[in-house]
Amino acid sequence: MFLWFVIVAPVLVAEVFRSPMIDYRVVAFGALLPVAELLVWWKPLHSLVGAIVVLALVMAFTQGRRLVRRRWLGLPIGLFLHLMLNFVWTVDELFLWPFLGVANDGVTPPLVARPLVVSLILELIALAVGWWAWRRYELGDANNRQLLVRSGQLSRAVLTT
Repeated sequence: MFLWFVIVAPVLVAEVFRSPMIDYRVVAFGALLPVAELLVWWKPLHSLVGAIVVLALVMAFTQGRRLVRRRWLGLPIGLFLHLMLNFVWTVDELFLWPFLGVANDGVTPPLVARPLVVSLILELIALAVGWWAWRRYELGDANNRQLLVRSGQLSRAVLTT
């Protein structure tokens, strides 16, 4: 699953926060980052604690640099959305790590555990959300599309409508 995280997470953030200054590319990266953990035995980014630690690190390392902080806050936001979109909250051993045990290496994330047909349906839903977002944020307009590609931001005009 790729599109489910890369498309749905930034769209949710755009619709909830309606901020033209968020870097939606970083949100998409944060939502996809825990998928890379499937290659290793330990999965700290599949936990609430992991996302909170990343949030704390972003806050600590960007003190006094408001614009840098605004950009990098998308990373923990994306991680939190991954927990929600991947239904990690349904697997206590992952979501509540390390409170239910230090090692979470034998626990299968929902992304791997769910049937392939469910993953395909979620990817199709992501395509539909992407089509809706393309029209909603007027990405057919070259200026809006270039703004998103170059800066990761959406036009203020399309977010206020």
